[in-house]
Amino acid sequence: MTLTSPRTSGSHDPLVAYYAATAVFLLLDYGLDINVRLAFLDTRPGMRAGYYGVLAACFGLILWRPGWAAVIGAFESLVTLIALILSMALRAMFLADPLPESQLGPVTVPEIVNFLLAGSIANLAWLRGLRALRDDPPHR
Repeated sequence: MTLTSPRTSGSHDPLVAYYAATAVFLLLDYGLDINVRLAFLDTRPGMRAGYYGVLAACFGLILWRPGWAAVIGAFESLVTLIALILSMALRAMFLADPLPESQLGPVTVPEIVNFLLAGSIANLAWLRGLRALRDDPPHR
């Protein structure tokens, strides 16, 4: 079973470049306090650090097994899309009544940038993963 075609796997692949950029996002976040990749986890530093670990693991797996890129990207993107949608929905639902104990409040500019950046890549990875699985389903 091949999960990616030769023309979509490799260093020119936007998904591979995006996972490789995790190091840059990590430096911006922890070094310069500019969080655009995981802004939806700003109030949860432990989860944010863990998610950076997951992204690094995804990158390592894609380098180790390029044929798994579509499935890895689809799975991680599904998690990212769910987290982004829930974080934005919670912020929108509680906009009129911020909850200080849960640290929910109005949507911030970094969260919007994060939603657009991560959401676009997650959508690309999700659609590509579904297409790869549809075109070459696992053999039983």
